[in-house]
Amino acid sequence: MATIFPVDDVIDEPWYPGYDPARNDDFMAFDRPGNFSKKDETAFWPLDFHYPRGVVPLGVTVIVSGACWGSQVAAEAVPLPAGRGLRGRFVGPHLYATEVPVASPFEIELRTGRVAQRMPELIAGFPEMWRRAVAELEGWQALERRDLSTLDRAGIGAFFDEAVTYVRRAWEIHFEAMYPLLANYLGFQGLCGELGLDPGQVATFLQGYPSKIVETDRELWRLTALAREQGLEALFASTEAADLSGALRSSPAAEAWLREFDSYIDVYGWRTEVITDVAVAPWVEDPISPLGTIKTFLTASGDHDFDAAIQQAAAEREHAIAGARSQLTGEELKAFDAALESCRAANFTWWNEEHNFYIDLRAHIPIRRAALALADALGVEERDDVFFLFSYEFRDLCAGRQEWSDLADITAERRAWFIAWQERRGALPRVLGTRPQGSADPVVKEIFGMGRHYFEALEADGGAGTRLEGLPASSGVARGRARVLLSPAELHAIEPGEVLVCEATSPSWTPAFTKIAACVCDVGGSLTHASIVSREYRIPCVTACAVATTTIRTGDIVEVDGGNGVVTIVSRGEAEPAA
Repeated sequence: MATIFPVDDVIDEPWYPGYDPARNDDFMAFDRPGNFSKKDETAFWPLDFHYPRGVVPLGVTVIVSGACWGSQVAAEAVPLPAGRGLRGRFVGPHLYATEVPVASPFEIELRTGRVAQRMPELIAGFPEMWRRAVAELEGWQALERRDLSTLDRAGIGAFFDEAVTYVRRAWEIHFEAMYPLLANYLGFQGLCGELGLDPGQVATFLQGYPSKIVETDRELWRLTALAREQGLEALFASTEAADLSGALRSSPAAEAWLREFDSYIDVYGWRTEVITDVAVAPWVEDPISPLGTIKTFLTASGDHDFDAAIQQAAAEREHAIAGARSQLTGEELKAFDAALESCRAANFTWWNEEHNFYIDLRAHIPIRRAALALADALGVEERDDVFFLFSYEFRDLCAGRQEWSDLADITAERRAWFIAWQERRGALPRVLGTRPQGSADPVVKEIFGMGRHYFEALEADGGAGTRLEGLPASSGVARGRARVLLSPAELHAIEPGEVLVCEATSPSWTPAFTKIAACVCDVGGSLTHASIVSREYRIPCVTACAVATTTIRTGDIVEVDGGNGVVTIVSRGEAEPAA
């Protein structure tokens, strides 16, 4: 009998005050996001870990016109046999996501035939496709630097429309690449299973290829070494992260270092700490995060050795491949080598980090810039209030159909509602609807990590025990003080040697992986960010623990056995709230 996580308790949860669904003008191919209804219980809805703060009204445009639209368009173009891309439901401002299903077995069969014909072409053409995609995305990035200060309201509205088109196109590219790469990866897993090899080893076969995200971290450590060389350690140590920018700019001793830092920000600073969140300032606007990270890097006993980590990851990769090949002969070996070469040329584990530099962390920033420009043009006292406008209200203001005085009260009410919901996320159901039978959907299993480990932990009494089990995502054993984070807002404050405990990570969390001892996540599979980066940076990681953030407290001493997927609370520290 199917396990059902009922939606009854969330059906009546109201959404943002004053929202008019009839006026929603975001792009959509299928199934516009909204609130839960009883009929949604037949699907499986994980709480989406990408948006730990929840979604502000203007951010809905990024999700609907971006991720939902892009996934649905790409799912038809590939096509995906049983799904038409992503759809969402909200409980408060928090998003649950699942696929738009293809219900007809006959249509699924036809789509399966179509994708089988297209896959060789898609995979063989991936390197050139991605090169062209990066060139296109770099063209769109001109919007990041356009001067908006002289624009009137109509001009800001035109820029906003361009920014939404950028988001829409970026996420089309995202899923045009992701779906074929993921299908190829899962096909290799299936082949390994047929050959008697461990399908879980496929991630290891493809590790050790540096990405733009790793490049960003390497440059951050270079700045750390330069700060040490130029005698700035004392200034960093004595200054709070929030005050570092001002302190450095008022210090003549930091002038040369700041030139290097500003150059770094100009290249790598177009990123926010929460992906696709327009309400979070990027590094180019507020450098607290990179400066605070450098502050903690300076307290480490030594610099992170990127070259050694890459060499170790590559050595482990080649050893695993040699071990797998030694078990095969003849046609089996030919099939394995061909599939391996295909996945190397179109490497999902590499791309899953690489693309974040171009899309997930930055494509939404021009929408934020449009919002702040409108706030300035209208003289809005609390500039962030503009993020609590829906897109149709934003366009009304730009076109002069409404004035700020018409919307000021409702945006303030929505802001208060959003803040009140922050404390409720920890109590939200982690999943809703009907649990998949047998093996979970590959995307749900490999990226969200909702397979056997997750459901066993979810259904157990996780709050009272001192031992958690999850998915062994990256091997090794480490022990350290736990730091529980529910969002990346305080990520820069993690101290070297601590164990990061969180719902899940995204690429904005990566700098912390060069200083933490281990990582523990509530959700995540072998292809989630935490798993991939932990393997590249050679730290133990356990994902899909389900209840780690509610069982472990900041200050606890924990031991993480990444090879066996076990997390042990060795001793309890003084209770501290999760950041």
